[in-house]
Amino acid sequence: RISSINALSAICEATGADVDEVAYACGTDSRIGPKFLKASVGFGGSCFQKDILNLVYLSEQLFLPEVAAYWKSVVTMNEYQKMRFTHRIVRTLFNTVTHKRIALLGFAFKKDTGDTRESAAITLCSYLIQEHARIAIYDPKVSAKQIKMDLTEPGVGTNEEAVDKHVQVCESAYEACAGADALVICTEWDEFKMNQLDYQKIFDSMQKPAFIFDGRLILDGPKLREIGFRVETIGKSV
Repeated sequence: RISSINALSAICEATGADVDEVAYACGTDSRIGPKFLKASVGFGGSCFQKDILNLVYLSEQLFLPEVAAYWKSVVTMNEYQKMRFTHRIVRTLFNTVTHKRIALLGFAFKKDTGDTRESAAITLCSYLIQEHARIAIYDPKVSAKQIKMDLTEPGVGTNEEAVDKHVQVCESAYEACAGADALVICTEWDEFKMNQLDYQKIFDSMQKPAFIFDGRLILDGPKLREIGFRVETIGKSV
């Protein structure tokens, strides 16, 4: 369900549709229902991907290659969603993020937890580090030690020297956003919502043009545009 709505989010961006409206329409069908139809930068956590890959392995062992391919495509779709969002950031920032400050709000795989396993933020940060961006990260529950550990894990694609050079862990959203070229919402923490953060204050502190990339569909794009932000929202073309 999550990968399906994420796939539809790509179609919505390409056609000018609104993924929230599509999700609502799908959810009104009682056979589908509204749960887990929220587009995002991608799912994380220790369970989803592990369990899906277990199904892939089980299907292969049972000589059911078509079934294995189906479940593997769910994981493929999730990785595609992460990279699609990341590439959208680079493309919007005039095709380069070299030496640009990117404020990343949220590092946990979902709100109300300090769990970072398989977090979409790890993939995003790894790519931006390789593109020589300067990344300022703030998460209410994830420690600087944990962030550094995640970004230097084997297979992530970055090393300790690169992380030390390109990553700053901040004590607040305002600190992360000060002087930033772009702000990226990576985790749907309540404190990042419009009624919690002073986005006018954030806009005033950022470089201009100031970009926001909402990877969790928690912000009010029209209101942010009134402030002066250039807003890019997953599953929406405007």
